[in-house]
Amino acid sequence: MTTSEVSDEDFQEILAQTRHFVRTAVIPREQEILASDRVPDDLREQAKKMGLFGYAIPQEWGGLGLDLSQDVELAMELGYTSLALRSMFGTNNGIAGQVLVGFGTDEQKARWLEPMATGDVVASFALTEPGAGSNPSGLRTKAVRQGDDWVITGQKRFITNAPTADLFVVFARSRPADADGAGIAVFLVPADTAGVQVGAKDAKMGQEGAWTADVSFDDVRVPAQALVGGSEDIGYRAAMISLARGRVHIAALAVGAAQRALDESVAYAATATQGGTPIGDFQLVQAMLADQQTGVMAGRALVRDTARQWVRGEDRRVAPSAAKLFCTEMAGDVADLAVQIHGGSGYMREVPVERIYRDVRLLRLYEGTSEIQRLIIGSNLVKTAQKERS
Repeated sequence: MTTSEVSDEDFQEILAQTRHFVRTAVIPREQEILASDRVPDDLREQAKKMGLFGYAIPQEWGGLGLDLSQDVELAMELGYTSLALRSMFGTNNGIAGQVLVGFGTDEQKARWLEPMATGDVVASFALTEPGAGSNPSGLRTKAVRQGDDWVITGQKRFITNAPTADLFVVFARSRPADADGAGIAVFLVPADTAGVQVGAKDAKMGQEGAWTADVSFDDVRVPAQALVGGSEDIGYRAAMISLARGRVHIAALAVGAAQRALDESVAYAATATQGGTPIGDFQLVQAMLADQQTGVMAGRALVRDTARQWVRGEDRRVAPSAAKLFCTEMAGDVADLAVQIHGGSGYMREVPVERIYRDVRLLRLYEGTSEIQRLIIGSNLVKTAQKERS
Protein backbone atom coordinates (compact mmCIF):
# COMPACT_ATOMS: atom_id res chain seq x y z
CA MET A 1 0.00 0.00 0.00
CA THR A 2 1.21 3.52 -0.82
CA THR A 3 0.40 6.56 1.27
CA SER A 4 -0.21 9.96 -0.27
CA GLU A 5 2.16 12.76 0.67
CA VAL A 6 -0.73 15.24 0.53
CA SER A 7 -3.46 15.45 3.19
CA ASP A 8 -7.11 15.39 2.16
CA GLU A 9 -7.47 19.02 3.20
CA ASP A 10 -4.50 20.18 1.13
CA PHE A 11 -5.62 18.07 -1.79
CA GLN A 12 -9.08 19.68 -1.80
CA GLU A 13 -7.33 23.03 -2.19
CA ILE A 14 -5.22 21.71 -5.12
CA LEU A 15 -8.36 20.27 -6.72
CA ALA A 16 -10.30 23.53 -6.29
CA GLN A 17 -7.46 25.55 -7.82
CA THR A 18 -7.22 23.16 -10.78
CA ARG A 19 -10.97 23.29 -11.33
CA HIS A 20 -10.90 27.10 -11.20
CA PHE A 21 -7.99 27.20 -13.68
CA VAL A 22 -9.77 24.83 -16.10
CA ARG A 23 -13.16 26.56 -15.93
CA THR A 24 -12.05 30.21 -15.93
CA ALA A 25 -8.72 30.27 -17.79
CA VAL A 26 -8.75 27.33 -20.23
CA ILE A 27 -12.37 26.80 -21.30
CA PRO A 28 -12.74 30.39 -22.63
CA ARG A 29 -9.70 29.73 -24.86
CA GLU A 30 -10.60 26.32 -26.25
CA GLN A 31 -11.30 27.81 -29.68
CA GLU A 32 -7.91 29.51 -29.67
CA ILE A 33 -6.20 26.20 -28.82
CA LEU A 34 -8.15 24.45 -31.59
CA ALA A 35 -7.48 27.12 -34.24
CA SER A 36 -3.77 27.60 -33.46
CA ASP A 37 -3.08 23.91 -32.68
CA ARG A 38 -1.15 24.92 -29.57
CA VAL A 39 -1.68 25.65 -25.89
CA PRO A 40 -0.88 29.36 -25.33
CA ASP A 41 2.39 30.03 -23.51
CA ASP A 42 0.70 31.92 -20.66
CA LEU A 43 -1.50 28.89 -19.86
CA ARG A 44 1.60 26.69 -19.94
CA GLU A 45 3.34 29.04 -17.49
CA GLN A 46 0.31 29.03 -15.20
CA ALA A 47 0.26 25.21 -15.22
CA LYS A 48 3.97 25.19 -14.32
CA LYS A 49 3.44 27.58 -11.40
CA MET A 50 0.59 25.42 -10.09
CA GLY A 51 2.86 22.37 -10.01
CA LEU A 52 0.87 20.51 -12.66
CA PHE A 53 4.00 19.30 -14.48
CA GLY A 54 4.93 17.27 -11.40
CA TYR A 55 1.75 16.54 -9.48
CA ALA A 56 2.39 12.76 -9.45
CA ILE A 57 6.15 13.03 -8.82
CA PRO A 58 7.15 12.49 -5.15
CA GLN A 59 7.87 15.59 -3.06
CA GLU A 60 11.40 14.32 -2.45
CA TRP A 61 12.06 15.07 -6.11
CA GLY A 62 10.21 18.39 -6.30
CA GLY A 63 6.70 17.22 -7.19
CA LEU A 64 3.38 17.46 -5.34
CA GLY A 65 3.38 13.76 -4.46
CA LEU A 66 -0.26 12.90 -5.26
CA ASP A 67 -1.23 9.23 -5.16
CA LEU A 68 -3.37 7.62 -7.85
CA SER A 69 -6.64 8.19 -5.95
CA GLN A 70 -5.89 11.92 -6.00
CA ASP A 71 -4.50 11.78 -9.55
CA VAL A 72 -7.84 10.54 -10.93
CA GLU A 73 -9.78 13.35 -9.23
CA LEU A 74 -7.43 15.84 -10.89
CA ALA A 75 -7.72 14.02 -14.23
CA MET A 76 -11.52 14.26 -14.16
CA GLU A 77 -11.17 18.04 -13.88
CA LEU A 78 -8.53 18.20 -16.64
CA GLY A 79 -10.69 16.07 -18.95
CA TYR A 80 -13.42 18.72 -18.78
CA THR A 81 -11.57 20.94 -21.28
CA SER A 82 -9.36 20.56 -24.35
CA LEU A 83 -7.29 17.41 -23.80
CA ALA A 84 -4.24 19.26 -25.12
CA LEU A 85 -3.88 20.96 -21.74
CA ARG A 86 -3.40 17.67 -19.88
CA SER A 87 -1.21 16.33 -22.68
CA MET A 88 1.41 19.05 -22.00
CA PHE A 89 2.30 17.58 -18.63
CA GLY A 90 0.73 14.12 -18.92
CA THR A 91 3.93 12.30 -19.89
CA ASN A 92 5.95 13.94 -17.08
CA ASN A 93 3.49 12.72 -14.44
CA GLY A 94 2.42 9.54 -16.16
CA ILE A 95 3.99 6.97 -18.41
CA ALA A 96 7.44 8.62 -18.73
CA GLY A 97 7.76 10.02 -15.20
CA GLN A 98 6.52 6.87 -13.50
CA VAL A 99 9.23 4.77 -15.18
CA LEU A 100 11.82 6.98 -13.46
CA VAL A 101 9.94 7.13 -10.15
CA GLY A 102 9.48 3.36 -10.02
CA PHE A 103 12.67 2.06 -11.61
CA GLY A 104 15.32 4.79 -11.89
CA THR A 105 18.55 4.80 -9.89
CA ASP A 106 19.00 7.54 -7.29
CA GLU A 107 21.39 9.30 -9.68
CA GLN A 108 18.86 9.18 -12.53
CA LYS A 109 16.08 10.49 -10.28
CA ALA A 110 18.29 13.30 -8.98
CA ARG A 111 19.28 14.30 -12.51
CA TRP A 112 15.84 14.33 -14.14
CA LEU A 113 12.84 14.29 -11.78
CA GLU A 114 13.18 17.77 -10.30
CA PRO A 115 13.38 19.61 -13.67
CA MET A 116 10.48 17.43 -14.86
CA ALA A 117 8.42 18.39 -11.79
CA THR A 118 8.97 22.11 -12.48
CA GLY A 119 8.20 21.76 -16.19
CA ASP A 120 11.70 22.84 -17.22
CA VAL A 121 12.13 19.39 -18.78
CA VAL A 122 9.44 17.62 -20.82
CA ALA A 123 9.87 13.84 -20.91
CA SER A 124 8.44 11.66 -23.68
CA PHE A 125 7.59 7.95 -23.51
CA ALA A 126 9.08 6.35 -26.64
CA LEU A 127 7.56 2.86 -26.82
CA THR A 128 5.18 2.66 -29.81
CA GLU A 129 6.64 1.63 -33.18
CA PRO A 130 5.19 1.03 -36.67
CA GLY A 131 4.97 -2.70 -35.79
CA ALA A 132 4.51 -2.57 -32.01
CA GLY A 133 1.83 -0.56 -30.25
CA SER A 134 -0.40 -1.86 -27.50
CA ASN A 135 1.76 -4.97 -27.10
CA PRO A 136 5.44 -4.07 -26.51
CA SER A 137 6.69 -7.62 -27.11
CA GLY A 138 6.87 -6.84 -30.87
CA LEU A 139 9.51 -4.15 -30.27
CA ARG A 140 12.18 -3.85 -32.98
CA THR A 141 14.27 -0.88 -31.81
CA LYS A 142 17.63 -2.36 -30.84
CA ALA A 143 20.17 -1.45 -28.16
CA VAL A 144 23.65 -2.93 -28.55
CA ARG A 145 26.36 -2.77 -25.89
CA GLN A 146 29.63 -1.27 -27.14
CA GLY A 147 32.24 -1.00 -24.42
CA ASP A 148 30.75 1.19 -21.69
CA ASP A 149 28.13 2.64 -24.04
CA TRP A 150 24.86 1.52 -25.58
CA VAL A 151 24.02 2.20 -29.23
CA ILE A 152 20.30 2.54 -30.02
CA THR A 153 18.78 2.16 -33.49
CA GLY A 154 15.11 2.17 -34.45
CA GLN A 155 11.89 4.03 -35.27
CA LYS A 156 9.21 5.22 -32.86
CA ARG A 157 5.75 6.42 -33.89
CA PHE A 158 2.97 8.67 -32.47
CA ILE A 159 5.21 9.83 -29.61
CA THR A 160 3.34 12.34 -27.41
CA ASN A 161 5.21 15.61 -26.79
CA ALA A 162 8.07 14.53 -29.09
CA PRO A 163 8.27 17.97 -30.80
CA THR A 164 8.87 19.69 -27.44
CA ALA A 165 10.62 16.88 -25.53
CA ASP A 166 13.92 17.39 -23.73
CA LEU A 167 14.20 13.73 -22.74
CA PHE A 168 13.08 10.50 -24.37
CA VAL A 169 12.40 7.43 -22.23
CA VAL A 170 13.25 4.88 -24.92
CA PHE A 171 12.36 1.20 -24.94
CA ALA A 172 14.65 -1.04 -26.97
CA ARG A 173 15.39 -4.72 -27.37
CA SER A 174 18.83 -5.60 -25.95
CA ARG A 175 18.50 -9.33 -26.74
CA PRO A 176 15.86 -11.78 -27.98
CA ALA A 177 13.25 -12.78 -25.38
CA ASP A 178 14.43 -15.83 -23.41
CA ALA A 179 13.79 -17.70 -20.17
CA ASP A 180 15.31 -14.80 -18.21
CA GLY A 181 12.87 -12.18 -19.55
CA ALA A 182 11.51 -10.18 -22.46
CA GLY A 183 14.93 -8.72 -23.36
CA ILE A 184 13.57 -5.17 -23.37
CA ALA A 185 15.61 -2.41 -21.73
CA VAL A 186 14.72 1.25 -21.20
CA PHE A 187 17.08 4.19 -21.65
CA LEU A 188 17.13 7.90 -20.85
CA VAL A 189 18.07 9.71 -24.05
CA PRO A 190 18.33 13.53 -24.07
CA ALA A 191 16.62 14.95 -27.16
CA ASP A 192 19.81 16.73 -28.29
CA THR A 193 21.83 13.48 -28.45
CA ALA A 194 23.49 12.92 -31.86
CA GLY A 195 21.37 10.66 -34.08
CA VAL A 196 17.99 11.53 -32.50
CA GLN A 197 15.67 12.87 -35.18
CA VAL A 198 12.13 14.13 -34.49
CA GLY A 199 9.82 14.06 -37.50
CA ALA A 200 7.14 16.52 -38.55
CA LYS A 201 4.25 17.10 -36.16
CA ASP A 202 1.43 14.63 -36.85
CA ALA A 203 -1.83 15.95 -38.33
CA LYS A 204 -4.49 14.19 -36.26
CA MET A 205 -8.28 13.86 -36.29
CA GLY A 206 -8.58 15.75 -33.00
CA GLN A 207 -6.79 16.80 -29.84
CA GLU A 208 -5.42 19.94 -31.48
CA GLY A 209 -2.56 21.38 -29.44
CA ALA A 210 -1.49 17.92 -28.21
CA TRP A 211 1.54 17.27 -30.34
CA THR A 212 2.84 13.88 -31.47
CA ALA A 213 5.51 12.90 -33.98
CA ASP A 214 7.73 10.07 -35.19
CA VAL A 215 11.18 9.82 -33.60
CA SER A 216 14.10 7.98 -35.18
CA PHE A 217 17.23 6.79 -33.40
CA ASP A 218 20.15 6.34 -35.80
CA ASP A 219 23.14 4.78 -34.00
CA VAL A 220 22.40 6.92 -30.94
CA ARG A 221 25.20 6.43 -28.42
CA VAL A 222 24.43 6.81 -24.71
CA PRO A 223 26.56 5.99 -21.64
CA ALA A 224 25.92 3.00 -19.36
CA GLN A 225 24.27 5.28 -16.78
CA ALA A 226 21.48 5.99 -19.30
CA LEU A 227 20.16 2.44 -18.72
CA VAL A 228 17.17 2.84 -16.35
CA GLY A 229 17.73 1.03 -13.08
CA GLY A 230 21.13 -0.19 -14.31
CA SER A 231 19.52 -3.41 -15.57
CA GLU A 232 18.56 -4.44 -19.09
CA ASP A 233 15.68 -6.59 -17.82
CA ILE A 234 13.67 -3.72 -16.36
CA GLY A 235 12.12 -2.41 -19.59
CA TYR A 236 9.18 -4.74 -20.12
CA ARG A 237 8.07 -4.63 -16.48
CA ALA A 238 8.51 -0.84 -16.35
CA ALA A 239 6.39 -0.46 -19.49
CA MET A 240 3.64 -2.76 -18.21
CA ILE A 241 3.36 -1.11 -14.77
CA SER A 242 3.59 2.41 -16.17
CA LEU A 243 0.92 1.65 -18.79
CA ALA A 244 -1.40 -0.03 -16.25
CA ARG A 245 -1.23 3.04 -14.00
CA GLY A 246 -1.71 5.27 -17.04
CA ARG A 247 -4.87 3.37 -17.96
CA VAL A 248 -6.54 4.42 -14.71
CA HIS A 249 -5.59 8.05 -15.43
CA ILE A 250 -6.93 7.86 -19.01
CA ALA A 251 -10.17 6.35 -17.71
CA ALA A 252 -10.57 9.34 -15.37
CA LEU A 253 -9.80 11.73 -18.21
CA ALA A 254 -12.56 10.06 -20.24
CA VAL A 255 -15.02 10.57 -17.37
CA GLY A 256 -14.14 14.29 -17.29
CA ALA A 257 -14.69 14.64 -21.04
CA ALA A 258 -17.98 12.71 -20.83
CA GLN A 259 -19.16 14.96 -17.99
CA ARG A 260 -18.49 18.02 -20.16
CA ALA A 261 -20.39 16.46 -23.09
CA LEU A 262 -23.29 15.71 -20.74
CA ASP A 263 -23.31 19.24 -19.30
CA GLU A 264 -23.28 20.75 -22.79
CA SER A 265 -26.14 18.42 -23.79
CA VAL A 266 -28.30 19.30 -20.78
CA ALA A 267 -27.74 23.04 -21.29
CA TYR A 268 -28.63 22.75 -24.98
CA ALA A 269 -31.71 20.57 -24.35
CA ALA A 270 -33.01 22.99 -21.72
CA THR A 271 -32.83 26.03 -24.03
CA ALA A 272 -32.97 24.99 -27.71
CA THR A 273 -36.51 24.78 -29.07
CA GLN A 274 -38.26 22.78 -31.76
CA GLY A 275 -41.66 24.13 -32.79
CA GLY A 276 -41.57 26.44 -29.77
CA THR A 277 -40.95 23.62 -27.26
CA PRO A 278 -37.59 23.11 -25.48
CA ILE A 279 -36.21 19.86 -26.91
CA GLY A 280 -35.47 18.71 -23.35
CA ASP A 281 -39.23 18.30 -22.90
CA PHE A 282 -39.24 15.52 -25.49
CA GLN A 283 -39.00 12.06 -23.96
CA LEU A 284 -36.58 10.69 -26.57
CA VAL A 285 -34.14 13.50 -25.77
CA GLN A 286 -34.58 12.83 -22.03
CA ALA A 287 -33.77 9.16 -22.70
CA MET A 288 -30.47 10.15 -24.34
CA LEU A 289 -29.62 12.42 -21.40
CA ALA A 290 -30.45 9.57 -19.01
CA ASP A 291 -28.08 7.22 -20.83
CA GLN A 292 -25.33 9.84 -20.72
CA GLN A 293 -25.83 10.50 -17.00
CA THR A 294 -25.84 6.79 -16.17
CA GLY A 295 -22.62 6.19 -18.12
CA VAL A 296 -20.81 9.11 -16.46
CA MET A 297 -21.87 8.06 -12.94
CA ALA A 298 -20.86 4.44 -13.53
CA GLY A 299 -17.52 5.52 -14.99
CA ARG A 300 -16.75 7.86 -12.09
CA ALA A 301 -17.52 5.15 -9.51
CA LEU A 302 -15.41 2.58 -11.39
CA VAL A 303 -12.43 4.93 -11.71
CA ARG A 304 -12.47 5.83 -8.02
CA ASP A 305 -12.75 2.19 -6.96
CA THR A 306 -9.94 1.14 -9.35
CA ALA A 307 -7.64 3.91 -8.08
CA ARG A 308 -8.30 2.84 -4.48
CA GLN A 309 -7.45 -0.77 -5.34
CA TRP A 310 -4.22 0.39 -7.02
CA VAL A 311 -3.16 2.46 -4.00
CA ARG A 312 -3.84 -0.47 -1.66
CA GLY A 313 -1.95 -2.85 -3.95
CA GLU A 314 -5.03 -5.07 -4.34
CA ASP A 315 -5.40 -5.10 -8.14
CA ARG A 316 -2.97 -3.49 -10.55
CA ARG A 317 -3.79 -5.57 -13.59
CA VAL A 318 -7.46 -6.42 -14.27
CA ALA A 319 -9.14 -3.36 -12.71
CA PRO A 320 -7.04 -0.75 -14.64
CA SER A 321 -7.90 -2.47 -17.92
CA ALA A 322 -11.59 -2.77 -17.00
CA ALA A 323 -11.75 0.93 -16.04
CA LYS A 324 -9.94 2.03 -19.18
CA LEU A 325 -12.13 -0.17 -21.40
CA PHE A 326 -15.45 0.90 -19.88
CA CYS A 327 -14.73 4.61 -19.44
CA THR A 328 -13.21 5.28 -22.85
CA GLU A 329 -15.98 3.37 -24.65
CA MET A 330 -18.54 5.19 -22.47
CA ALA A 331 -17.03 8.59 -23.33
CA GLY A 332 -17.34 7.74 -27.02
CA ASP A 333 -21.01 6.84 -26.57
CA VAL A 334 -21.74 9.96 -24.50
CA ALA A 335 -20.00 12.23 -27.04
CA ASP A 336 -21.96 10.60 -29.87
CA LEU A 337 -25.24 11.20 -28.05
CA ALA A 338 -24.17 14.80 -27.37
CA VAL A 339 -23.80 15.45 -31.12
CA GLN A 340 -27.18 13.78 -31.70
CA ILE A 341 -28.89 15.96 -29.07
CA HIS A 342 -27.39 19.10 -30.63
CA GLY A 343 -28.61 18.02 -34.08
CA GLY A 344 -26.96 19.90 -36.97
CA SER A 345 -25.38 22.34 -34.53
CA GLY A 346 -23.41 19.49 -32.98
CA TYR A 347 -21.61 18.93 -36.27
CA MET A 348 -20.35 22.51 -36.47
CA ARG A 349 -16.65 23.09 -35.83
CA GLU A 350 -16.99 25.79 -33.13
CA VAL A 351 -19.42 23.88 -30.91
CA PRO A 352 -17.74 22.13 -27.94
CA VAL A 353 -19.40 18.74 -28.47
CA GLU A 354 -17.95 18.52 -32.00
CA ARG A 355 -14.43 18.89 -30.56
CA ILE A 356 -15.15 16.45 -27.71
CA TYR A 357 -16.46 13.88 -30.22
CA ARG A 358 -13.11 13.97 -32.06
CA ASP A 359 -10.94 14.30 -28.95
CA VAL A 360 -12.29 11.26 -27.09
CA ARG A 361 -11.93 8.92 -30.07
CA LEU A 362 -8.22 8.62 -29.35
CA LEU A 363 -8.80 7.51 -25.75
CA ARG A 364 -9.90 4.07 -26.98
CA LEU A 365 -6.55 3.64 -28.74
CA TYR A 366 -3.70 4.81 -26.57
CA GLU A 367 -2.33 3.17 -23.43
CA GLY A 368 -3.55 -0.03 -25.10
CA THR A 369 -6.58 -0.38 -27.37
CA SER A 370 -9.97 -1.58 -26.13
CA GLU A 371 -9.19 -4.94 -27.74
CA ILE A 372 -5.94 -5.29 -25.76
CA GLN A 373 -7.82 -4.43 -22.54
CA ARG A 374 -10.32 -7.20 -23.25
CA LEU A 375 -7.46 -9.67 -23.77
CA ILE A 376 -5.78 -8.60 -20.50
CA ILE A 377 -9.03 -8.91 -18.53
CA GLY A 378 -10.11 -12.22 -20.06
CA SER A 379 -6.71 -13.94 -19.93
CA ASN A 380 -6.12 -12.92 -16.32
CA LEU A 381 -9.53 -14.18 -15.20
CA VAL A 382 -8.86 -17.55 -16.83
CA LYS A 383 -5.30 -17.78 -15.44
CA THR A 384 -6.54 -17.00 -11.93
CA ALA A 385 -9.24 -19.69 -12.16
CA GLN A 386 -6.73 -22.24 -13.45
CA LYS A 387 -4.30 -21.45 -10.61
CA GLU A 388 -7.05 -21.86 -8.03
CA ARG A 389 -7.94 -25.30 -9.41
CA SER A 390 -4.38 -26.62 -9.63
